[in-house]
Amino acid sequence: MLDIAVLNEGWEDNPDWESLAHRAALAAVRASPYAALETTRTPAEIAIRLTSDAEVHALNRDYREKDKPTNVLSFPMYAPEDMAELIASPDPEILLGDLVLARGVCEAEAAERGISVSDHATHLIIHGVLHLLGFDHMEDAEAQAMETLERSILRELGLHDPYEDG
Repeated sequence: MLDIAVLNEGWEDNPDWESLAHRAALAAVRASPYAALETTRTPAEIAIRLTSDAEVHALNRDYREKDKPTNVLSFPMYAPEDMAELIASPDPEILLGDLVLARGVCEAEAAERGISVSDHATHLIIHGVLHLLGFDHMEDAEAQAMETLERSILRELGLHDPYEDG
């Protein structure tokens, strides 16, 4: 069972961010090698916080030593090599991790790309959930695999390919 907890701190009420976040997170999990997390008897949880640039700036500074806001931060609770064992875990609950999205950065990037904030946030949630599931983009091969998976998920959801121009 997959539980997606959404905390909206100051984002507009339209669209329905909770539904959007659930749709994006589920699509990412279903497309990953860990799709069974959706139906496993052990509850798995992802927390998504929609907040201000200032809060994301502070988190980025404190945890990544980057003194600026960014669009999304992922805080995975498990190392990538431990992900495969989670589905059969005897733990009473699996906390996959937290995502934090910055409203102003997300809005500015969406405007720059000429897409809706909701479509851009969907992409950022997918990207962040993949990080929680052990995907990364530090090496070229990892980046290519993650980008290919993101493109596939976005295409399945009928959304713009953010990588087509770059």
